[in-house]
Amino acid sequence: MVAEHLAMSAPQTGQALTLDDIVHRYGSALAIDHVTLEVQAGELVALLGPSGCGKTTLLRIVAGFIAQTSGKVVVGGRRIDELPPNRRDVGIVFQNYALFPHMSVAENVSYGLAARGTDKAAARRRVVEMLELVQMGHLAQRQTRELSGGQQQRVALARALAIEPRVLLLDEPFSALDKSLRLDMQIEIKRIQRSAGTTTLIVTHDQEEALGMADRVAVLSHGRLEQFDAPETVYDRPATFFVNQFVGSANVLAGRLEAVDGERAWVRLDDGGALWPTRAPLASAALKTGSAVVACVRPENLRLDAASPDDPATLGAHVELGMALGATLVHELRTGSGRPIKLSEPRSPGSQARAVATPVRVRPVAPEAVSVFAAP
Repeated sequence: MVAEHLAMSAPQTGQALTLDDIVHRYGSALAIDHVTLEVQAGELVALLGPSGCGKTTLLRIVAGFIAQTSGKVVVGGRRIDELPPNRRDVGIVFQNYALFPHMSVAENVSYGLAARGTDKAAARRRVVEMLELVQMGHLAQRQTRELSGGQQQRVALARALAIEPRVLLLDEPFSALDKSLRLDMQIEIKRIQRSAGTTTLIVTHDQEEALGMADRVAVLSHGRLEQFDAPETVYDRPATFFVNQFVGSANVLAGRLEAVDGERAWVRLDDGGALWPTRAPLASAALKTGSAVVACVRPENLRLDAASPDDPATLGAHVELGMALGATLVHELRTGSGRPIKLSEPRSPGSQARAVATPVRVRPVAPEAVSVFAAP
């Protein structure tokens, strides 16, 4: 609700960004494989994926540091492919911030304005405005080498926003921060981005960072776009087996597709023979009855069940390990064949993990909690 309010109230100073069928090769190696993205004005989109998936290459193509092999980059309805980086009206915050250590905070923020020939009085007003936005006005005359990592990050962000970019690019901006500071800065940058209304692309390999900050997440693998959706959709309804495995954690159980009926499917698990109702697989048209599949369900979407062993919707297992982690109980279970399954559930006051070797039966909380893919 808060995010929706911020999105509605933010000024839309940014412009729409389109990456149209982008292909990029390094010699014979294909780094970007026909990627198309439509980023709305004022939207924050995360490029998420493992190292080498192409997310930084895409960012550099937008910035103009790399010329794509084919495809178009369009900002605000205008192609910017032929423009040099300094004429693209794109701001970038580098992973190491790239601040000038011999300059003060204010001088760093004003650098881009001076390079563009902005009137000095107007530049001073803009610097004050930006430093107030990032809550660094009281340190305007401080040397950047005297700042903490979080403070340097804010200065780098203020410098990027000072030129009023049509698109803001953030390249792994939190990787140099301590874990305790990272969440604070994620919230702060989200607040600043919403206040400025700037269209933003952030490159990250951190799932929590992408899911928590972004309006939409683009998941990349080997240069291909696997899924581009709202964070909740990426997590709850992964489009491919790769997304299912890369984002969050999931139990993977082999089985056979027993039936598909509209939006519902049934999978007969190889382990224990349980028949699980699921949402229909995205590729159900290509998966025929009897096809080898995997049923994937996240640990928090499994429940221990008191049903009898004859209930076909439950899978038998026993407790191998249980841990009480604050507000959560986590159990590692073993099926009859020895396959491990992780299950997590809310912990009420005084409750404890179940004893080792306790026999249990498990089922998914709902058919929609189970994703089905062709067996890899």
